Amino acid sequence: MKVPVKVDGRELTLSNLGKVLYPEVGFTKAEVIDYYSRIAPVLLPHLKGRPLTVKRYPNGVDGAYFFEKNAPGHTPAWVRRVRLPVPGSGKNRDTIDFAVVEDLPSLVYYANLAALELHVPQWRVSDDGQAEPPDLLVFDLDPGAPATIVECCQVAQLLRGLLEDDGLTAVPKTSGNKGMQLYTRWDGGQEPSVYAKELAQRLAKDHPRHVVSVMTKSARPGKVFIDWSQNNPAKTTVAPYSLRARHRPTVSTPLLWEEVEACRTPEDLVFTAPDVLARVDKHGDLFSQA
Repeated sequence: MKVPVKVDGRELTLSNLGKVLYPEVGFTKAEVIDYYSRIAPVLLPHLKGRPLTVKRYPNGVDGAYFFEKNAPGHTPAWVRRVRLPVPGSGKNRDTIDFAVVEDLPSLVYYANLAALELHVPQWRVSDDGQAEPPDLLVFDLDPGAPATIVECCQVAQLLRGLLEDDGLTAVPKTSGNKGMQLYTRWDGGQEPSVYAKELAQRLAKDHPRHVVSVMTKSARPGKVFIDWSQNNPAKTTVAPYSLRARHRPTVSTPLLWEEVEACRTPEDLVFTAPDVLARVDKHGDLFSQA
């Protein structure tokens, strides 16, 4: 069933609103669209100017999925797009027409495509569509089992101290999956990936039983891998407030440092879409410092 709607003056057609996208809890496409519509005031500022990559699940989180960088051919003309070079990408093309989601109608359009996950780089494009230098630096903390987000929180506090020593303010969020990320604003002259790698290697050297900075999977069990490579301009990280394609509609959730310090079990830092809407009502945008 198709439902025509008008969102902020833009006409859209929503479809299959009753389709269950999270079967374990019965969370439907209509609820996905409702979540993204309600979280938009705090989400959109973190998508503004950033080329979007989405992870689409047309048949729900238990079905097949695909990443999509190129805006679909049926994308409405009012969705902002930028053509950017992507040397070495697949499908024999040198450029990709990325969507840049900056308003509610564009966000609802993608939610209706079952674009559950929203991923963006650490840089923005200018008004004329040119890539700008990175304005964010990110550390992606990935626990190797049996380590969990509890151990990630411990490593995050160590990283926070190193960043503070360099005059940088760290902002934490969950990945919405197993781990978490730490962000800071970046306007330094040094390449962010070089700086991030140096800090990751320093922590791995000082805490070899708990931290690893190399991508070799055999080195990760029981440790937290600090993925500094997310600062490569070609890479993206899940956006704050994005849903994740887990059994439940978990969200990549900005955190208070008090919550990071108090984390004792993985479930302490699992937040679903309704949880996050309530958190925003209470705390506002905890990611506004990033």
